[in-house]
Amino acid sequence: MVSWVAEFILQLKTEEIKPAILMLLGRAFPKWDQRVLEVSWATLSTILRKITNVDNATFSQAFNKTGDVGDATKIIFEEGKIRKQVTLLQKQLTILEVRRTFEVISETTGTGSREKKERLLEILLGSATPLEAKYIVKVLIGEMRTGFHEGLMELAVAEAFSISLEVVQTASMLTGDIGEVATIAKVEGKEGLLKLGFEVFRPVKPMLAQMAASATDALEEHNWQTALEYKLDGARIQIHKLGDEVKIFSRRLTDVTESLPEIVNLVRREVKADKVVLEGEVIAVGGNGIPMAFQHLMRRFRRVRKIELAAEEIPVRLYLFDALYADGQSFINETYTRRRKKLAEISGRIPLTKQIVAQDIKMAEEFLKESIKAGHEGLMAKKTDSTYTPGIRGKKWFKIKQILEPLDLIIVAAEYGYGRRHGWLSDYHLAARDEETGELLTVGKTFKGLTDAEIVEMTRRLKELTVRKERYKVIVLPQIVVEVAYNEIQKSPRYKCGMALRFARITRIRDDKPVEEAETIQKVRGIYEAQFEKKARLQSV
Repeated sequence: MVSWVAEFILQLKTEEIKPAILMLLGRAFPKWDQRVLEVSWATLSTILRKITNVDNATFSQAFNKTGDVGDATKIIFEEGKIRKQVTLLQKQLTILEVRRTFEVISETTGTGSREKKERLLEILLGSATPLEAKYIVKVLIGEMRTGFHEGLMELAVAEAFSISLEVVQTASMLTGDIGEVATIAKVEGKEGLLKLGFEVFRPVKPMLAQMAASATDALEEHNWQTALEYKLDGARIQIHKLGDEVKIFSRRLTDVTESLPEIVNLVRREVKADKVVLEGEVIAVGGNGIPMAFQHLMRRFRRVRKIELAAEEIPVRLYLFDALYADGQSFINETYTRRRKKLAEISGRIPLTKQIVAQDIKMAEEFLKESIKAGHEGLMAKKTDSTYTPGIRGKKWFKIKQILEPLDLIIVAAEYGYGRRHGWLSDYHLAARDEETGELLTVGKTFKGLTDAEIVEMTRRLKELTVRKERYKVIVLPQIVVEVAYNEIQKSPRYKCGMALRFARITRIRDDKPVEEAETIQKVRGIYEAQFEKKARLQSV
């Protein structure tokens, strides 16, 4: 696949490279770009039926055959009576025309915007072949499912332009846009990529952590050169400041500045640098200063109106934990210790996450207990000499918790409840990604964990994402990630993957986490096998 994509990129015109790469990855715009299409599945499915002159049942039948919205679109385009748009000169769609349509749709706002968007989509899809329609729809809903992820795209760009993967990855980290990296590589080569640096107000992908089975495992992996920090039960944010202008981005690189005015003012007042990129964690706190549940914080992030009232109801507190850039100097290639020192120098009175440098396992375990007692999730273990690698999940950082590692899974279907929950979609089918094929494989379902208010809101969201109804069950577009706790993973013939979560329960809704970062079935299988091996050893003792 990498070789095919590399060969394809080389055939493109310079101006086609960026939009083509984005569409191959299932996106209309880069992750950092705040433009959105805001086209609901209900609107899109109405347009598809209108263009093809098929009814709902016919589309559902096509979806049942394939289990994929794009493939179902192709089928109804092939079998339906397509109402082609009448133009003076009917011509083949181009990459740039599709991209321009996406841009116009994103810019269409205000009175009558829905009707305008529908008309634009009708013209676009009405001009498409069945195969083109399949992939346009996949891009519109952000569900490509080819197994070709961003890491493979970086390999393809490196191969296409004969540039080392390390240089391409660094450029991708700094720009947050592998399409732009490929364009620069074509025009300016390696030299152009090496000139890239941080751009304030363009967020970069955050560095990621692996889960450690225990504090001992993390410390041993780091050769006992580890700094431990409280792992706060909040939302990770990236802070950009230029003079008095401050912007805040979520873990998903979404601009959440307007939702956190008190944090903006705090950063503007306290940070002792003119031009910076910092990372921190925002937590919701009660009147006694004790951390509140994660879902309360998410209410703040989603709020776009009556922000002042929300700030009174759900006060938040900021803790900083990393400095990526300050006044012209990048720190991503500096050690953790150096970055932490710089952060302390410029943070003013904004607190840093509580930290110790562990000297023995007893100290680490006591610090873990202290964090849990204070209402936090556990600890972060960070290798003291480690550099910052945006977007990479390596062994430089570990998460340490006292409970079995929860899994971030995708809701792919839901069922209506009984009794008090009648009329609510309250039983959720949970899936993990197959990183090789892109397929979503169900690993269980649960009706536990959400409050009544959360179930009502989840019902509303899932209805908007519904693709097909099956009596008491709905199949939905896989766009909602939830964190799921469980007791163990057991063998199960009920699911295609052969495994099922036992006593699964949702612990929080991960609106801060994109679907592509949900767990893989390979990880679930690894946990299952490790757990099985442990049981086998116990039986043999």
